[in-house]
Amino acid sequence: MSEKDCDHHRRRKHRWLRRFFIPFLVVVFLVLLAVLITWAVLQPKKPRFTLQDATVFSLNLTAPNVLSSILQVTVDSHNPNHRIGVYYDRLDVYIVYRDQQITYHTSIPTAFQDTHSTNIWSPFLYGQSVPIAPITGARLTVDESRGTVPLDVKLDGRVKWRVGVFTSGTYRIHVDCPALIKYGNPAAGIAVPNNGVKYQLGFACRVSV
Repeated sequence: MSEKDCDHHRRRKHRWLRRFFIPFLVVVFLVLLAVLITWAVLQPKKPRFTLQDATVFSLNLTAPNVLSSILQVTVDSHNPNHRIGVYYDRLDVYIVYRDQQITYHTSIPTAFQDTHSTNIWSPFLYGQSVPIAPITGARLTVDESRGTVPLDVKLDGRVKWRVGVFTSGTYRIHVDCPALIKYGNPAAGIAVPNNGVKYQLGFACRVSV
């Protein structure tokens, strides 16, 4: 093949690339631009979480610095968005007492939340022989004697937003639900099987995404 033929072949190849590749890039750019504009206009709102109740089956110090507990909590999440769904990729629930985690993580199954809908979860939370600081154990004894135990139900996980067929990237979500449990006062709750007492709460949670 002569040098002239090679130059002609290269020019044809470049024309083909310009004819198909450049329009393809333009289309991709316009699609991304449309998605970004739609996203900015819709302005997704964070889901709203509420701690409905907590059932305490046990919350006992087995040693000055060892705590065992079994609780069940009911948490609901409401999606306030008009056109944006929420996909809960993962949620782990656990309980903290005075800045110290006292139960293991309990995972909530993945779930999709449609617009203006509410999801309700009631996971059991366990902490068997969890080591705590001696001062934390002393504070728990005092709180129980006073009849009020401050707990924080926390949820950590990942969420995605869905607009039509478009699904966003993954975002971290942190939920903190403070609760004051009238522990040791059966009249403040409802007796349930297995020596449990259910306390109605209805506390709003703090949510960060």
